[in-house]
Amino acid sequence: MRAQTLPSAAGWQWVMGGFAIFRRNPIMLGMLVVAYWFTVLFLNIVPYIGVLVASLAIPGLSVGLMQAARNLERGQPIGLQTLYGSLKENGRTLVILGGLYLGCTLGVLAMSTLVDGGDLLRFMLASNRAERAMVEDADFLLSALFVMLLMTPVLMAWWFAPVLASWHRLSVGRSLFFSFMACWMNWRPFLTYGLGLIIVAGILPGVLLGILLLIMPGAANLVTAIVTIPMVLVVAPTIFASFYASYRDIFGISEIV
Repeated sequence: MRAQTLPSAAGWQWVMGGFAIFRRNPIMLGMLVVAYWFTVLFLNIVPYIGVLVASLAIPGLSVGLMQAARNLERGQPIGLQTLYGSLKENGRTLVILGGLYLGCTLGVLAMSTLVDGGDLLRFMLASNRAERAMVEDADFLLSALFVMLLMTPVLMAWWFAPVLASWHRLSVGRSLFFSFMACWMNWRPFLTYGLGLIIVAGILPGVLLGILLLIMPGAANLVTAIVTIPMVLVVAPTIFASFYASYRDIFGISEIV
């Protein structure tokens, strides 16, 4: 397993590469992203164990979207079987990765109690609006920065781990290690990539929303829908496809072994 070190500009190329992949079949890729979200939302509403089941399934579903992006790049067809079929590829390892990620996330949130006395954790775990209203006025800035700091190495370890486990048959430990090292070696392009996502998914939609609200101040719901629908059907599939672009450029395109 060898990861390449890329220049800073590669991060923006991942964003553009994701859009190029999306353009090959925008309807099907958009439908798969929507199916991914609905699957996760459906699993989350299962009483008691929904969050756990969803967390265990997310690594396999994310590999399915990566497989869809790879198929599109190769001119191969995609469908629901592409999204759900990847759950079977080294499924045990993918499930363990999902469980560990959930555990690490909860651990980081628990550690945030050292900063804010547990306000952020109570807000995140609140099951209804009344419970959230009790802590929504709290100042989460410091605790949010603390969580972001601790979650950064976690995200680095899990960024490529599912696809490395599925496509390269790596163990849990090796997939996490190689993912972390690949992100560490390429922190510059990942920084550019993050800035690119902020521009594409945050600043540009925000500017467009503001302009439309100025033009049509009495149609807030319509304006919000005009901005939200392209976000769901264009920006989100582009971002998912860009995940594959980052893997492709750092690790190269390898056949499933």
